[in-house]
Amino acid sequence: MKTLRAALAPLVLLLLSLPAQAEKVSLQALSAYLNALTTVEAGFTQVNADGSISTGTIFISRPGRVRFEYAPPDKSLVLATSGNVAIFDAKSNQPPEQYPLSKTPLSLILAKQVDLARARMVVGHREDGNTTRVTAQDPEHPEYGTIEMVFTANPVELRQWVITDDSGNQTTVILGEMEKGKRFRPDLFDITLEIERRG
Repeated sequence: MKTLRAALAPLVLLLLSLPAQAEKVSLQALSAYLNALTTVEAGFTQVNADGSISTGTIFISRPGRVRFEYAPPDKSLVLATSGNVAIFDAKSNQPPEQYPLSKTPLSLILAKQVDLARARMVVGHREDGNTTRVTAQDPEHPEYGTIEMVFTANPVELRQWVITDDSGNQTTVILGEMEKGKRFRPDLFDITLEIERRG
C-alpha cells in the first residue's frame, strides 16, 4: 500500500499544479440568463466580413427589439422591431432595406423565450479558456445561418457574438460594459418614424 501511495504521489502533485479549467456554463443557465435580460445599453465594436471595423451603441429591448446606432461620422443604423429588420445605409438615399427578423440568427437572442436546449438549436457548446461558446441556429431553418455567442462565467455575461450568414460571411460584435434595466423611449425602435426623420 505504501508503495502504491509513493507511486501515485508525483501524479497527484502534477494534477494539483495544473491550472484549473473553467467549466462550460450549461445551456439551461445560459437560457435563464438571456431570458432575464430585459433592456441593455452598451457600446460595441463590430468587425465586418471585409475586415473593416465600426463602433457605436447598441440598445436591446427584449423581446424582439434592437437598435445598432453607429458612431459619427457614420450615420448608418440597424433597427429591429415588430418582427422586421431595417438597415439604414447612410451612403444611400434609398429607403432602408427591410427583411423579417426571423431570417437572421440574432432573432435567437431576441426571442420572447430562449431555450438553447431545444432540439437541433445548438450545434456547438464548448469551454474555451475562461469563456463558454455556444453556436446556435434556427432548427427549422438552418440555412439562415448561425450565431456563436461568447459568455463569461461568475457571473454569466454575454460578451460577444459572431453571426455567420447564409453566404458564409461573418460579422463579430464585441460588447462593452452593459447597462441593464434602463427604460427606453418607444420611438427608439420605430422604423416608420426613422424613415420620416431621414426623409
